[in-house]
Amino acid sequence: MIRLLLIGAPGAGKGTQAEKLSAAYSIPAISTGDIFRHNVKNETELGKQAKAFMDRGEYVPDSLTNDLVRDRLSQDDAKSGFLLDGYPRTAEQVAELDSILEAQGNKLDVVVQLTADTDEVVRRLLNRAIEQGRADDTEDVIRRRLEVYEEQTAPLTSVYAGRGLLVTVDGLGEVEEVTGRILEALNARTSSN
Repeated sequence: MIRLLLIGAPGAGKGTQAEKLSAAYSIPAISTGDIFRHNVKNETELGKQAKAFMDRGEYVPDSLTNDLVRDRLSQDDAKSGFLLDGYPRTAEQVAELDSILEAQGNKLDVVVQLTADTDEVVRRLLNRAIEQGRADDTEDVIRRRLEVYEEQTAPLTSVYAGRGLLVTVDGLGEVEEVTGRILEALNARTSSN
């Protein structure tokens, strides 16, 4: 049973690694980005609200995001562990996640930060835009998303480092190689606790 947060810049490989770690630990990978895209595609009320922000490369407001995450973490498959990808992204969301988990009698076990070179991230995201037909992945929007990440999300790593929860892993390389580095870091952390 593990409650894991995966953090890193857009394009650092979080989604790919979330799938691998979800399978390795038999826990659901919960991606706010995937949930938002699903709602946009299906033109739900949340999707319509989220789309305006996503189209500008901005974060969806905390109030919308927090409600979605609170609901998702209350579902049965997340009760014995989960992997969060894309949440929290702001200091306010960290406080909200703490509150959600405290109300359930839980806490985060570990935060894995994937690092990656900015130019490599832009290249990855432009390729993904072509492969997956993601209209929101233009170079201008990608660079704006990276700026927003640096402004709002990167400071969260110091919060989690201060709590002794942060493990930093190089996100560049072959998928299986990166997965191996993450599992090795998590195993080393577990055996030292």
